[in-house]
Amino acid sequence: MLGSVLAAAGGKGGVAALALRRLRLRSRDIDAALRVIGDWLMRNQRAIRAVQWAVVLAYFTLLIVPVLLPLPTRVEHIWTNVTLLSQFVFWGIWWPFVLLSMVLVGRLWCGLLCPEGSISEAVSTKSRGHALPHWIKWKGWPFAAFACTTIYGQMISVYQYPRPALATLGFSTVAAIVVAFFWGRNKRVWCRYLCPVTGVFAVLSKLAPVHFRVDTAAWAAWKKPPGGAMDRVNCAPLVPIRIMHGGSACHMCGRCSGFRDAIALSRRSPNDEIVHVAGGEPNLVETLLILFGLLGIAAGAFHWGSSALYIAVKQTIAAWLIEHGIMWPIEASAPWWILTNYADQNDVMTLLDGAVMIGYILAVAICIGGFIGVCVALATRLLGPWSWARFHHIVQSFIPLAGCGVFLGLSMTTVTLLRHEGLDLGFVGPLRAAMLAGACVWSLWLAFRIAALHAETVPRQVLAMVPIGLAVAASAAVWAALFWTV
Repeated sequence: MLGSVLAAAGGKGGVAALALRRLRLRSRDIDAALRVIGDWLMRNQRAIRAVQWAVVLAYFTLLIVPVLLPLPTRVEHIWTNVTLLSQFVFWGIWWPFVLLSMVLVGRLWCGLLCPEGSISEAVSTKSRGHALPHWIKWKGWPFAAFACTTIYGQMISVYQYPRPALATLGFSTVAAIVVAFFWGRNKRVWCRYLCPVTGVFAVLSKLAPVHFRVDTAAWAAWKKPPGGAMDRVNCAPLVPIRIMHGGSACHMCGRCSGFRDAIALSRRSPNDEIVHVAGGEPNLVETLLILFGLLGIAAGAFHWGSSALYIAVKQTIAAWLIEHGIMWPIEASAPWWILTNYADQNDVMTLLDGAVMIGYILAVAICIGGFIGVCVALATRLLGPWSWARFHHIVQSFIPLAGCGVFLGLSMTTVTLLRHEGLDLGFVGPLRAAMLAGACVWSLWLAFRIAALHAETVPRQVLAMVPIGLAVAASAAVWAALFWTV
């Protein structure tokens, strides 16, 4: 009897050992495949540049041609009208799925496909090479540029019309060219400091399961062999490669793969950078971007068009203005590049509309960001003596929820355009619910892991999760209200 039990145990142990051995072999295969991919990127930069210029050509075509054409009628389709095709490519595919790619493969879009990055680096080869002024390196740009671009896009209806798209994206491209011409030879200064979405891409790429890992020991031990292996690499986005611990600044271009036998494309846990790296790099700007940018301003920008509160506030103010004989805010409009003004489409935003819209977005941002910030502050204090570093670290746990909310908001354009084409998208509702629920669970798990690093006792860790859970629930409710009403 005992012998049979031991034999069975030994058999199970053998099966487990075999499964573990196979898992290790599979992991080694994945590691080897990733290394090969990274080295391929390094060796094929010329082919990559050809793809980049193809993307640039498509970008300018879809940006400029629709402006030269009349606006589409209601019977036009994506496959028959360039304007609708452009709208679908930019706002239905490009923006939502570029954001998704940050979570899946890091900032590969930035390094390999982004037209602004490609153009700015090409122009920078002829740059005057001036030293970077302090205003370019101001740390607040990622938040300020995202906030201003998001609000301005709502003011001019950037998702609906081609001229606003040209104004927004075109201005950004021209600014990138100007910056490249004056500062940073063979560099992407615009991408590193001034791009309106560089901060968003940086925080979302922390979740990517792949990154270029730097082996500092191998770097230090490397000796240049006779004949000269490469001992210099041009990092266009100005990343200090030797001390790079995470992937938020890396553009995944692959140029440094194999450098000094110390850099390789590698897998990692999607939780690793937020839990183990972000805490050592507290960042006020990222905290503002997550709380008041992605969770606040972005939510307000998606909400205001269908908000009963927005309409009620506007009507109340309009009634007061009429009662006091002040008619110009209600009647006056502005050029299309300041406020939406398409009279032939019955789409005109008055000064009152614009002012209330901006106020609504800012109020939503302050309320949501402020509430979540207070909850995080309470959790920070429950974990021990007050620490700003701990506060900033906990805020990082909201990145999955923030990214998911923005992705779902942007994908509304995708869904609307596809439904206009008659496609049955009944699965979208359950898919949205599953993604939002998954993002909530992910954020809670990250917060729990972070709390474990800072908690003096286990009860403190568990207690700190109460305000975190409240903050996650509140933010999820805001995004859920965008798609479902009671």
